[in-house]
Formats: sequence, C-alpha cells, structure tokens
Amino acid sequence: MEFRHLGRSGLVISELVYGNWITHGGQVEEDAAVACVNAALDAGITTFDTADVYAQGAAEEVLGRALKDQRRDGLEIFTKVYWPMGPGKNDRGLSAKHIKESIDNSLRRLQTDRVELYQAHRWDVETPLEETMQAFADVVHSGKAHYIGVSEWTADQIRAGAELAKELKIQLVSSQPQYSALWRVIEAEVVPASEELGIGQIVWSPLAGGILSGKYKPGQAAPAGSRGADPKFGRFVESWMNDDVLERVQQLGPIAESQGLTIAQLSLAWVLQNTNVSAAIIGATRPEQVAENVKAVGVKLDDEVMEQINKLLEPVSVTDPKETTAPNPRA
Repeated sequence: MEFRHLGRSGLVISELVYGNWITHGGQVEEDAAVACVNAALDAGITTFDTADVYAQGAAEEVLGRALKDQRRDGLEIFTKVYWPMGPGKNDRGLSAKHIKESIDNSLRRLQTDRVELYQAHRWDVETPLEETMQAFADVVHSGKAHYIGVSEWTADQIRAGAELAKELKIQLVSSQPQYSALWRVIEAEVVPASEELGIGQIVWSPLAGGILSGKYKPGQAAPAGSRGADPKFGRFVESWMNDDVLERVQQLGPIAESQGLTIAQLSLAWVLQNTNVSAAIIGATRPEQVAENVKAVGVKLDDEVMEQINKLLEPVSVTDPKETTAPNPRA
C-alpha cells in the first residue's frame, strides 16, 4: 500500500479507501463483509469510509464490529451526514440539530469516540451554510471529528464552505465526488478550485459501478451476482449498460495487458494519476476483489497510455461540470 496526504492537511491516508456503501448491511452477509474488511487490513488499507444512511445505520454498525479489535490510532475512519435517517422533518439535512445528533449516533454505531473525517453528504438548500459550518466546527472542537469534508459539492459551494471553515478555525480538507475514466465532471471546475484551496479528492465509483472492470460484455446479460444483475442495485449502472460503452471498455483489455494489469486495475491506476486525488474508494463482496484492486497501487501510467485510454473513452465519457449532483431538497 502507498499513502498520500489528504489535500494539504497533515492527515495521511491509504491510496485505496475501503468503502461499504452498498455492501455492508445490504448486498453481502456480515461474515463476508468482515472477511472483506480483514482483506483490506491485510493489504495495508488503513482508511475506511461509510455513511449513516448506508443501510440506515447497519453499514456503520458492521464496520464498527469489524474494526473493534484493531488499534484505533492506526486507522482513519470517515463517515457522512445529510440523507434521511428517520421520518421526522429534522431527521435529515445539515441543520445544527441533525448534525449534532447524527455524529453521536454514528460514533455509537462505529464503536469509537471520534472519526478522522466527518463529511456533508450533499449540499443542503434549506439550511444556511453558516449554520452548517458552525455545527461542523462544534463537532471538531468537541473532539468528535478531526477534519471535515464534503461530497458532491460544486466548485462554488466548496469555495464558500472553505471560506467559512477558515473563519471558524477548522479544516475543510476533502471533497468526495464520483470520478472515473467514464465520469470526469470534476476536472473542469472542482479540481482547480480544490487545488487552490488545498482540498483533496476521495473519489467514489472509480470503476463506474463495476463497468470498468470489464466483466460486462456487449450483447450479453449482466453476470449473475453482479450489481448490474441485482434488481435493487442495478439502477446504479444502468446508464452505462449499452453496447457502445461496453465495447469500448473491452478495448481497454490490450492496453491493460501491455501494462501487466487487468482492466479494473488499469482503471483504478488511471484515477490515481490525478494529482488532486488523495484516494479512491473501493468496495468488495469477496476478499479476493480487494487483493486484486490493491495491485493498482503504485502503478505509473505514462502519457502515451493515458492518451490511449482517454481517446478510446472520450466519445462515451461525461465531462460537463453541470452534471455534478444538483442540490437535493429535504422533501
């Protein structure tokens, strides 16, 4: 495993972060989830990302149990707040009430007294940013989190949040956007703003929901047991399930082979070439998937290989910064 600073902060994290968005408490049984966490630890991954809303708290609970016997000071645990966690109007969003109640609930589920990073899971159009950032400052100053971050905020939103964070004497160090060789919307605006502000990207879906693993073949049904074949989770990849995309992904095979990599490893290595990316989040349903993904760490792709990948995927990749997740009302 290799490690990078999270933005310009002093916090060092593993280049691959183990995340449990869909898997823990949902797609896989707990024994399998724990086996995947252990595989991540064995591979040298020290950074783990979750959120309160994943499986409505169950993902945090599974991760807490899986990590409870590990040396806490050797881990970096991240979680997030925003999405509904109950039926009430105040059980969601980025109000001071919801943030302060949510951090306590997350810490209880994770079986820890603090998280290294507490993140706003989306931008809240109904709460003044000043209230949100003051609540995050209270969380940091109370010792319940060391740093704060955001997820799927636009460049302008990140700038506004960073300005208030500085005034409140806390560090906004990270952005967690979707990013892959197929989904490149952060490159035009979010990345330049983040570089200026000292903010690092912790990217999710670096394999485009598994599309960039090469396991989905044009003209064929999604493999049994894959996300694309799952009635509940297939919607997360359906936009990529067309023959033009899948054929181009298959054409990555010879490029990957020339580098001694699989298509998935090549795709992860592509993401990690971006110097503003502090880490890429990987998930797994089987321990061997973790071991395979880790082989992308430390790979340096030369300019010619990067150009080949970009040229091949350019006609099907998404680059418009307006595609950054739009504000979500609480309704």
